[in-house]
Amino acid sequence: MEPEKSRKKVVVCGGGVIGVATAYFLSKKGAAVTIVEKSSIACAASGKAGGFLALDWCDGGPVSLLARASFNLHRSLADELHGSDLYGYRALTTLSLTIRESDATSESQSSKNSKTLTIPPWIDGNAKGGKTIGTTETTAQVHPELFTKTLLSKAIDDFGVKVVIGKVSTVTAVEGTATAVVLDNGQEITADAVVLALGPWSSKLPLLGSRFRIHGLKAHSIVIQPNDPDTITPHALFLTYHPVDGGNPMDPEVYPRPTGEPEEVTPVPESIAILKKVMMQVSSQLTEVKTEQACFLPCSDDDLPVIGELPGLKGCYAATGHSCWGILNAPATGMALSELVMDGEAEIVDLTPFSPSRFVRTAGA
Repeated sequence: MEPEKSRKKVVVCGGGVIGVATAYFLSKKGAAVTIVEKSSIACAASGKAGGFLALDWCDGGPVSLLARASFNLHRSLADELHGSDLYGYRALTTLSLTIRESDATSESQSSKNSKTLTIPPWIDGNAKGGKTIGTTETTAQVHPELFTKTLLSKAIDDFGVKVVIGKVSTVTAVEGTATAVVLDNGQEITADAVVLALGPWSSKLPLLGSRFRIHGLKAHSIVIQPNDPDTITPHALFLTYHPVDGGNPMDPEVYPRPTGEPEEVTPVPESIAILKKVMMQVSSQLTEVKTEQACFLPCSDDDLPVIGELPGLKGCYAATGHSCWGILNAPATGMALSELVMDGEAEIVDLTPFSPSRFVRTAGA
């Protein structure tokens, strides 16, 4: 490793999966990296997400190449970092199922009539219409908190990354170029480049909020301990759930983890009580709730990530707005930013569609 004085100093603000992945790849390319995190590493969505990965589910849109590159990076990182042992990386079969809530009288017969060969035995509730929507070649999973912390440990141990706990107040600049990050306690950390990976709190920093808006989409989840973990197979479930009262269908998701902790996440803020009710309809295995939680997913106004150098401020970069695909797209985002910061251009994927400059209005607009 080069002496720190001769290395490019980069301050990464935000200790979620995007910030940590960026710090990992920057440090691997030779930068002297300091992560600034307000609370603790992976304390928000990066620690509470389902950790689902998909190769081709973003195909047909601007995020397609980013997602494909990142899915493949996850696979190579798992080999490099012993992901199957350290953070639960594994390939999955992914199923689409319809669940209709029913009373106890009709449940047994409904379940019997709805079974197909594609549905694993542990899904013994009112499941219908089993369809494979992802194979072990195209879908996988990680435990997001463990993945983030494994990346950080590697970056600290092998590449000298430092972590500072503190709240970012501002980024100072000289002649239009970022030179330091100032914390709310007055501490100043000098930098040759700054990466702002602040997730759903991005807009709270005036430097970002004056350029684009990031809002937080609230998602509730529960973590369940199966009655018999050995019966739970590596099948992710994407459900269409129809309540017995005829209300609007819901779209919860179930991610069984190798640790024996299936986690169910909804894309909209549904109550914990409804989540528990849904799980009882899916399987008799899913009754013991260990954790009830919620997090905010960072979303931009055009539903695309914001990745790149800020217009009007050289050496200052944004990395946010990944919505529900933050865990999937963290590796490619981190590698692309490391290339942009260190080499002047991203090679792994074209970042043009995600540039913060897309939000700059032209004069008179």
